Amino acid sequence: MLAEGYRLAVDIGGTFTDVALLAPDGRLHTGKVLSTVDNYGHAVEDSVGHVLCSSGVAPADVTRIAHGTTVASNALFERRGASVALLTTRGFRDVLELGRFRSPRLYDLTFQKPPPLVERRLRFQVGERIAGDGRVLQPLEEGDLDRIAGRLDELSISSVAVCFLNAHVNPEHEIRAAERLSTRCPGMAITISSQLAPQIQEYERTSTTVVNAYLRPVMEAYLGDLERRLNGLGLTPSPLVMQSSGGLLPAAQTAPNPVFAIESGPAGGVVGAQRLAARLGIADLIVFDMGGTTAKATLVEKGQYAVVAGAEVCGGSVIGTRLIQGGGFPIQAPTIDIAEVGVGGGSIAWPAGSDSLRVGPESASASPGPACYGRGGTEPTVTDANLILGYLNPSALLGGALPIERDKAETALAGLGEQIGRDSVQTAYAIHRLVNADMVRALRSVSVERGTDPARFTLFSIGGNGSVHACDLAEMLRITRIVVPPAAGVFSALGLLFADPEYHLVRTFYRPFNETNPEDFNGVLATLRGEAEDLLRRQGFSDLSVRHLDAVAEMKYFGQSESLPVPLPAGRLSRADLLDVSKRFDALHQETFGYASPAEDRQFVMVKVVGRGITEGDRVPEAIRRADKSAPSPPARQTYFGPPGGWVTTPVSGRDEVGAEPVAGPWIIEEFDGTVVVAPGWTMRRDTWSNLILDRVP
Repeated sequence: MLAEGYRLAVDIGGTFTDVALLAPDGRLHTGKVLSTVDNYGHAVEDSVGHVLCSSGVAPADVTRIAHGTTVASNALFERRGASVALLTTRGFRDVLELGRFRSPRLYDLTFQKPPPLVERRLRFQVGERIAGDGRVLQPLEEGDLDRIAGRLDELSISSVAVCFLNAHVNPEHEIRAAERLSTRCPGMAITISSQLAPQIQEYERTSTTVVNAYLRPVMEAYLGDLERRLNGLGLTPSPLVMQSSGGLLPAAQTAPNPVFAIESGPAGGVVGAQRLAARLGIADLIVFDMGGTTAKATLVEKGQYAVVAGAEVCGGSVIGTRLIQGGGFPIQAPTIDIAEVGVGGGSIAWPAGSDSLRVGPESASASPGPACYGRGGTEPTVTDANLILGYLNPSALLGGALPIERDKAETALAGLGEQIGRDSVQTAYAIHRLVNADMVRALRSVSVERGTDPARFTLFSIGGNGSVHACDLAEMLRITRIVVPPAAGVFSALGLLFADPEYHLVRTFYRPFNETNPEDFNGVLATLRGEAEDLLRRQGFSDLSVRHLDAVAEMKYFGQSESLPVPLPAGRLSRADLLDVSKRFDALHQETFGYASPAEDRQFVMVKVVGRGITEGDRVPEAIRRADKSAPSPPARQTYFGPPGGWVTTPVSGRDEVGAEPVAGPWIIEEFDGTVVVAPGWTMRRDTWSNLILDRVP
């Protein structure tokens, strides 16, 4: 069994870097600093060092380090990846441009897809051909590889993606090509599709391989620097990095495969919310996470969040949802189904006409930040608006560590107000309401747009800004209960400590169901299960009781382009077991799409195995006790809740001052890492786990 001492987590966001240090008895030390976008490692080193010093915890007592990061996604959005080339089968040079005929904005005739990450001049064709059944139709022309290697050296290419036709069935040519290039171009990062994503769909597999090659040098450099900085602080455990799927992998395995960690940042909060909700007996919740740059929403139903087989990244203001595609880069990487909108505390408000305004997606980020931070920002942001409305502490945030300059927020909002014909308070309230309207889109996309009534769910509010807006969002969706967990503002970091090491392994198994031999199916399953067990064993999970394996088969009806994952029973499968799997597919199709066709022919697409490592005891403690305290605040301040109530004298207190008996809002709870605004018409109480429970007054 694996027992753990102090656990440390670091989560890098677009605006803040959060740290959580959790003791075995549930004592929690936290840190929150502005991210250093020029080199994210600086903020990590400073914040971790400060938390260790202030807590008195010796680095040697830290037995586990978990890390969530936006480094990969930021590099992709900002086009700061490596110089990358693509090697592909002759005749398939333009797969990236051909892609799929999809558009996220159906009637927008001006819409253009983002240009490929590899220019056409850097896409090289190789003579070779493998059939769909794995037979070699044309041998690999190694002379082509030698000529291409010379060009790569001349062009100073640092990373190469290799994706040959049908390599997911027979990887022989890709492996030989990688070996040849490694010899001719030592030190070059090489990504081959058959190892990264051995799946069907040529365009998606090529896109996945290219995205990985584009990000690989960035992540290798970043994670190497991160580990050196942590070692310099006396910390010896190698970091485990959060994957987009909600599991953790060692940094050494994440660095060459960054495509699986693009949504690393949001995943920690979802996993933490799901694990904590399970302990509280809450099976149905919507996780709402609002930070400084974006707001995210995820549905947890019957105790489980959905993990989709692929996603689209860098797709605009709404990403991570299967309902809107065509604006980004598809990747074949398991990803928690998250809807995301480009608004957060740092989102900039701007005039959209003589009497109207818009908010985001441009953000003030950590530098220069909102105007009220006094770090050079002059444009009005959501944080500036919330400050003017009285929701935020007018003197300082982060327990006094981040001084606030209210006059600069007033100047920024007054300037915007002049352009749209409103005073600064009206402008601030308009920004607040407009942001709520944008964020409710994400909440609706994971609930209403998928046939689920959000009113029967609990809203689980996290992120530094989430609980400032939660009451309004809940009312818009008729949700009657909100849970704000301890350390809500750094909960994505805390959630990293509740996650398990996890490996996702996949193999293509593209066969008609009626022609599937159980022995062939069991052979693929046995291979994947053996690989998963071996990977977990290398991580120290040698005991069978701490290794958990789940298997699924992707199936579809003939003619369909999308497949559905069907859980598989443990052990070897008989023909009767496969028939039962087929019936489960029909039931799942009915549940997902509203119909099933039992008489229709169906086929397997691929087989997956997920291996998880379980530690001794529950990763979620019996209770969490904050070891750090916020600076005291004035007992009340004027807060604006809009017409007809207008300005209201609102009590201000800390979480520890809230009792088990409900008190009526309005009320404001101030903590080191965030603020909770309890609106009029809501009550608030604190449970034994120190969660704040907000209930709508009937």
